[in-house]
Amino acid sequence: MKHIILITLFFLHIFMAFSQSDSLPYVIVLGVAQDGGYPHIGCQRQCCKLSWKNVEMRRHVVSLALVDPAEKKWWLFEATPDINEQLHLFSTLTQNAYSYLPQGIFITHAHIGHYTGLMELGREAMGAKEIPVYTLPRMAAFLKNNGPWGQLVQLKNIELKILNTDSILSLTPQIDIIPFTVPHRDEYSETAGFYIFTKNKKYVFIPDIDKWSKFEKNILTVVKNVDIAFLDATFCNAGELPNRNMEEVPHPFVIETMTLFEKENIEVKKKIHFIHFNHTNPILWDEGQRQQIIQAGFNIAIQGAMYK
Repeated sequence: MKHIILITLFFLHIFMAFSQSDSLPYVIVLGVAQDGGYPHIGCQRQCCKLSWKNVEMRRHVVSLALVDPAEKKWWLFEATPDINEQLHLFSTLTQNAYSYLPQGIFITHAHIGHYTGLMELGREAMGAKEIPVYTLPRMAAFLKNNGPWGQLVQLKNIELKILNTDSILSLTPQIDIIPFTVPHRDEYSETAGFYIFTKNKKYVFIPDIDKWSKFEKNILTVVKNVDIAFLDATFCNAGELPNRNMEEVPHPFVIETMTLFEKENIEVKKKIHFIHFNHTNPILWDEGQRQQIIQAGFNIAIQGAMYK
C-alpha cells in the first residue's frame, strides 16, 4: 500500500510539473529578417535568387509573439509588412487557441519594417477595434500626427499607449515589460528595446541599434542578466553592401558582437540569439556561416520556434 501511495504521489508530481510548464509564458519568433524581408525587393543577387526559387527559405520581417497560456492572452512585438502571414503563422502554431488579434502591439521605432503593418488594422482591411499599441512618446506622436496612421487613431482602430522609459508595465501576474531607448537613426521617432520578464524567463529584444559602443547600457551586462537575448544581426560583416556607404546604415556586425563576447563562457554566449538579418547576410542562406556561429557558442533565432 505504501508503494502504491508513493507511486501515485510521484506521478501526481510529474503531472503537476507538466501542467505548470504548460501554463508558463513563452515567446514565439514570427520573423527574423530586416525590414525588407527575405527575399528582398529588386534583389537579383545570388542570396535572393536562392529564396525566390525555394519558398522554404523565405523569411518574414522581425517580430515576436509573447504568450501567457494561463491568461489565454498574447501580445505582438512589431507590426511588420508581413503581419498578415505572421498572424496566420501564430494561429497555426498555437492551434487557434488564442484570439486572432493580440491583446496589444509593442512597436520599437518608425522604420518601415516595424510599424507599417498597422495599416492592416484599418477600415480598408481588418477594421479592428481599439487594439492597444504600446510605444515611446515620439513614436506615439508620429502615429497620431501623420497620415494614414492618424486615421487609425481617429477611427479608434488602435489605441495609443505611451510607455515610460525604464518603467515596469505589468501585462499579467506573470509578465512585466520594461522599455528602454537604444541609439539608432531616429528620423521620426526614438528607438526602443524591450525587456520581457516572465515568471520563468527573462528576455531582451534589441532588433535595431547603431553600435554597441553608443549604447548607454553595457551589452555584456544586459545579456548576462537575461536568459535569452534577441540581438541585432542586420549585417554579418563589412562589405555586404558594395554599392552603398554602410556608415549610412550603422549596425553592430555579427562578427563585432561575437568578438565582444569571445572571452565570455559558453553559458553567456548561448543566451544570444541573432535576429533581424538583411538579405545580404549569409546567415540567412549560407549553412557554413551559420555553423561557424553556432560552433562559436552563439544561437540564431529561428522563425516559428518557441522559446520557453
